[in-house]
Amino acid sequence: MKKINDLESYWMPFTANRDFKKDPRIVCSADGMYYKSQEGNDILDATAGLWCVNAGHNRRKINEAITEQLSVLDYAPCFQFGHPKAFELANRISEIFPEGMNHVFFTNSGSEAVDTTLKIALAYHRARGKGTKTRLIGRERGYHGVGFGGISVGGMPRNRQYFGTLLSGVDHLPHTFDHERNAFSRGEPEFGEEFADKLEDIIALHDASTIAAVIVEPMAGSTGVLPPPKGYLKKLRSICTKHDILLIFDEVITGFGRLGTATASDYFGVVPDIISCAKGITNGVIPMGGAVVKDEIYETMLDEADNPIELFHGYTYSGHPIAAAAGLASLEIYKEENLFQRASELSPYMEEVAHSLKGENHIIDIRNIGLVASVELMPREGAIGSRGYELMKRMWDKGVMVRFTQDTMAVTPPLIAERKHIDEMFDKTREALKEIN
Repeated sequence: MKKINDLESYWMPFTANRDFKKDPRIVCSADGMYYKSQEGNDILDATAGLWCVNAGHNRRKINEAITEQLSVLDYAPCFQFGHPKAFELANRISEIFPEGMNHVFFTNSGSEAVDTTLKIALAYHRARGKGTKTRLIGRERGYHGVGFGGISVGGMPRNRQYFGTLLSGVDHLPHTFDHERNAFSRGEPEFGEEFADKLEDIIALHDASTIAAVIVEPMAGSTGVLPPPKGYLKKLRSICTKHDILLIFDEVITGFGRLGTATASDYFGVVPDIISCAKGITNGVIPMGGAVVKDEIYETMLDEADNPIELFHGYTYSGHPIAAAAGLASLEIYKEENLFQRASELSPYMEEVAHSLKGENHIIDIRNIGLVASVELMPREGAIGSRGYELMKRMWDKGVMVRFTQDTMAVTPPLIAERKHIDEMFDKTREALKEIN
C-alpha cells in the first residue's frame, strides 16, 4: 500500500522529532543568502546551512560542474583505480593548506575524516616501529563527528553516554572555557594558555611511548563556539613535538575560510601533523571530507609498508567524481571572489554587532572569532537548553535560521554575507530575546 507523503517515515538526526513534526520548519529552495520556506517565506541563512555553505546557495559554477561531470563519468572505484578529478582536487587542496601537507585521503563526511585521521595516526606509528603508541587524547567539550572514533575522543556527554564503552585507550584534556575570566571576550581569550599544560600531566600518567595523537578543534564549534586562549595551540604543538606525539586539528568547521584564512592552522600560526576537513570543501553541495597529512607521514607509510597496500582503509565513495567536481568548482569560487579575505574583512563588523547585544535579556556571554559568533543565555532552572531552543524557533518565525547548542546560539553566515545581513541577524536576535521569559 502506498503511503501518503507525511513526516513520520523520516527519522531526523539531532532533532526532537515529535516536536518538529507538530510544527515543522521546512525549506524548499535556496539562493544566495536565503532559503525559501514551505510557506513561501524568505529565511536568512545565518548558519551557512550547517557551517558548510561558505559561498552561498545555488552557485551556477558548482551546478554546471556537477552536471558536466555527471554526463561524462558518474562513478569510478577508487580502490586500485582512479579518475582525474580526484587527483586534481587533492592538488588544489594541498596548494592552500599549510606547507608540507601535500597528501589528501578523501572521505564522505567530517565524521569519516576524523576516524580516518585517527587510523592514520595509529598506522603511522606502527609503520615506523613504534607500535606501542596507541593511546588517543581528545578534549572535553570537543566534537569530532559521530563515528565511534570521533565520539570516543570527543567530549560532549550526550553524544557519548548512550553508546556503551566506546574505544579503549582514550583520555581527555580539560576544555578551555573559563567564563569567570573570559566572559565577553573578543577573538582569542586572554586567559587559559595554561590549560595546555594538562597534556604534560596526561603524558606523565600514561607515558609518551603509549600516546599516538592529540586531537582538538582549533576553535571548538559545535559545543558553543570556544575560541582557543592566546598561546594555547602553540603550547600544545610544542608539547606534542617534544614527546613525539602527532597533533591533529579537526578543521571540519574552520577549513575553507570560516576564520578568514584557508585553515585555522594559518589563522593561529600553528601547523599540526594531520588536518581533518569537510563541509566547505564542496560548499555543502555534495558530501565529501578529507584527511590531509604531512609529507613525512605519507612517505613513511609508503616506505615502511609490509604489504603492497600501505593503508587498509577507504570508502566506496572516496574521491567520488561528482563530489570532486563540486570541490574543484567551490575552490575556484573561493579564489575568484576572494571569499576568505572577504570573511576576514567582515569579521570585525560582525564582532561589533554581536557584542552590541551585551546587556540584553538573558545574555551571560558573547564570543566571536573570524566569521563566527555565539550568544550564550542563562539557562532556565531545571531546564537547560529550553531557552536556547525557544530562541531558535522564534528566530525561524522572524525569518532567520540559527543553530543552537543547549542555551548557546551560533551565527556562522556564508562568506558572501553583507553588513545588512549581519544587522538583520542580530536585530532579530534582539527582538526575539525580548519575547522570551
